[in-house]
Amino acid sequence: MVSAGPSRPPVAKSLSARLLVLTVFFVLVAEFLIWAPSISRYRKVYLEARIASAHLAVLALEATPNYMLSEELEKKLLFHAGAYSIVHKRPRQRLLMLSGDMPPVVDVTFDLRRGTFPIWIRDAFAALIQDDNRVMRVLGVSPKDPSVVIEVVLDEAPMRKEMYAYSARILELSIIISLFTAGLVYLSLQWLMVGPMRRITGFMTAFREDPEDDAATVPSSTRSDEIGIAQRELAVMQHEIRAALHQKTRLAALGAAVAKINHDLRNSLSTAVLVSDHLSRIDDPKVKVMVPRLYESINRAVELCSQTLDYAVEGVIELKPTPFHLRELVAEVGSLVASPGSEGGDLEWRNDVDIELDLSADREQLFRVFANLGRNARQAGAGTVRIGAAKDGKRLLIEVADDGPGLHPEAREDLFKPFTGSMRKGGTGLGLAIVRDVMRAHGGDITLAGSDKSGTTFRLELPLESPAGEHE
Repeated sequence: MVSAGPSRPPVAKSLSARLLVLTVFFVLVAEFLIWAPSISRYRKVYLEARIASAHLAVLALEATPNYMLSEELEKKLLFHAGAYSIVHKRPRQRLLMLSGDMPPVVDVTFDLRRGTFPIWIRDAFAALIQDDNRVMRVLGVSPKDPSVVIEVVLDEAPMRKEMYAYSARILELSIIISLFTAGLVYLSLQWLMVGPMRRITGFMTAFREDPEDDAATVPSSTRSDEIGIAQRELAVMQHEIRAALHQKTRLAALGAAVAKINHDLRNSLSTAVLVSDHLSRIDDPKVKVMVPRLYESINRAVELCSQTLDYAVEGVIELKPTPFHLRELVAEVGSLVASPGSEGGDLEWRNDVDIELDLSADREQLFRVFANLGRNARQAGAGTVRIGAAKDGKRLLIEVADDGPGLHPEAREDLFKPFTGSMRKGGTGLGLAIVRDVMRAHGGDITLAGSDKSGTTFRLELPLESPAGEHE
């Protein structure tokens, strides 16, 4: 049964809440980018409306005899136009003016006939940040008659008040839009991402608690987006991991049984060796021919049992690093591997390691590495094995090369796999598997550098410092 998923994060720290805040923020930023040109446009339209109102006021003046108005009517026209004074300019015609009392001093002049979009935005912001009421002189073309230029003197404060009111309406609308949009995004995220991810996380947690429980497998999804792909890949991965765990469980049980069988088999083989010793004393030509073959078969069986037992019970390799001379270690291995009594033909062991090359590692484990590689080369039919080493930054590169017949293509594919990567008939394939485990335990590795009819070369890499966490 699938267990409950992990506890949910606090609402304020959830992915949905963060996206909600970001959406509100981004919408407000977008609205600001829209508001800036909008407020400048609003200011320009406001001033153009004052120009149009001023032109209408001047038309009333033109309708009177001698262009004369009573003082009361003139004040009413200026009041409705929102201006201190109005000047009417027409080509080849004298100026007409409406003016009440003495107009105040003009603080700033704006010509609507000139200017660009950035200038209008700048003037709008300048109007908004003002604290005092400036007196403006505004020049513009009448919207009713392009040949007429109107000049108006008016206060800036009423326009700024209108601009603030317009900005407040924009802000209220922006907040409503941002919250509405963020809410839709929040619900969409919950539906499309957060909900599916919580379900996937729940299956992952259940799989972690009991990897062999089939109920913890995430169901395959039919979605074609990234989450669907991730869910299908997770289902495949869980299936493969579960199959690997089942296989490892069976192999562990089988390994325990094989270890017990090997123990009893070695005892039986020891008895067979004693019987072979007695047979070798019989003065019979046929027996003398058969005894060496019997010895060879028994020795191979003992070696197979010993390697299988060592590999089964060894487990994780525990290193005991000590400083030593690599050349001395290689020479010691050569005296053992190249001795005349060893299996195979005569072997020349060439130690080309620099005398000054020191190393800090587990000496006994590296002895096994070189001994296994040397025995493999000798059993494969090599006549010479050369060991060389050189520093490469903070790593040590060691090459073990022989002049044997090379590896078969089939052997290269499973070279470092136990029980499958043997290079000779009757071999277990455990030698190179153990070598790889030892090298990786040191923080290094072993690779096949090359193999052809002229020989085989293995490259070993080791850190010049002992692996982290390993001490004497």
